[in-house]
Amino acid sequence: MFGGLADGSTRVTGFLPGEDCLATMAALDAMGVHMQRTGDTSLRIEGRGLRGLSAPDGSLDMGNSGTAMRLFAGLLSGQSFDTTLIGDASLTQRPMERIAAPLRLMGADIGTQDGKPPLSIRGGQRLCGIDYAMPVASAQVKSAVLLAGLYAEGPTSIVEPAVTRDHTERMLSMFGQPVTRDGARATLEPRGALIATDVDVPADLSSAAFFMLAGVLAKAGELTLDNVGLNPTRTGILRIFELMGADLDIQTRQPNKGGEPTGTIVIRPARLRGIQVPPELVPLAIDEFPLVFVAAALADGDTVIAGAEELRHKESDRIGVMATGLRALGATVDERPDGAIISGGALAGGEIDSVGDHRVAMAFAIAAMAADGPVFIRDAANVATSFPGFDEAARQIGLDVSEVIDGDN
Repeated sequence: MFGGLADGSTRVTGFLPGEDCLATMAALDAMGVHMQRTGDTSLRIEGRGLRGLSAPDGSLDMGNSGTAMRLFAGLLSGQSFDTTLIGDASLTQRPMERIAAPLRLMGADIGTQDGKPPLSIRGGQRLCGIDYAMPVASAQVKSAVLLAGLYAEGPTSIVEPAVTRDHTERMLSMFGQPVTRDGARATLEPRGALIATDVDVPADLSSAAFFMLAGVLAKAGELTLDNVGLNPTRTGILRIFELMGADLDIQTRQPNKGGEPTGTIVIRPARLRGIQVPPELVPLAIDEFPLVFVAAALADGDTVIAGAEELRHKESDRIGVMATGLRALGATVDERPDGAIISGGALAGGEIDSVGDHRVAMAFAIAAMAADGPVFIRDAANVATSFPGFDEAARQIGLDVSEVIDGDN
């Protein structure tokens, strides 16, 4: 997105050709941004400038990507043309008023369908900066408001109720548009242009986390994951695993060209123990909680998860879906409105329904390592949204993963 809005040519290395990224590329292409894949994981983007996008011929399809839909809502609020954002069946059930409300305060004209997609955005609106206290900690809401702030008159400030990931702020600074931080307040004063740059994207911590848990559950040996992004607003899962007894050796490096700290993580087998997950770590590990549920089901004692109601508004109701799936494998789970109490022990084989949620499907694939029988995971095609090639990577570390294709799997 920033490359498409910048003046000049942006080169990206470490590009992930997952379906979410490809949907974002397709939307930018529909608005006149020229992009070229220069390798399997590299990309060159010819920027059109902040006000150089053109009206698409039809609706922009975000697929399964809530991040793309919410960030595009901010970006498109400042354009001169009308747009409509649509998505797949899962995305059309996700709440969008949380972004529409602050964007309307800035002057945007956004319509939803009972608070959900599709989003209809009317162009040509005059945007003004706001000082907005977010009621819910959400990096997507923060990023949408900052993107709209690029087109607003005056500064835009967001106050977070808890720390959320700061990739957007780091990248804005790389593109010549600094965001200042004062405690919980992030402020953008628009400079009128973004300047193209080179971006080196590190390996994704959320994807690496599946293999971290696999390394913990392994019977022997050690697993090394290199060049993993270790942004401190994302490392809650590392702390949770360590509190549960995971044997992790983390070697941090200085920030790369993407402004992100990276490092090597070495994982060794360990016996996990149940914990009460510290509430301050919840927003720092929100995408990894399907793995926390699995780890808890295999730990000694009880694990208490609370303050995680946001999980009910992801690609699926991840609290409900994980609780149902773990029970199907023999675990004891006391589901709560904002979390669960999970009693650790052994897992049996069985069949679970991932309801099309990529992280749920991958989490149960890792759970199968420690199950007493085979685990059949239904509706797992959406794994490709965030981790194309997951099954191949899983086989490399010894998981017996096979795909069954029929009308229901």
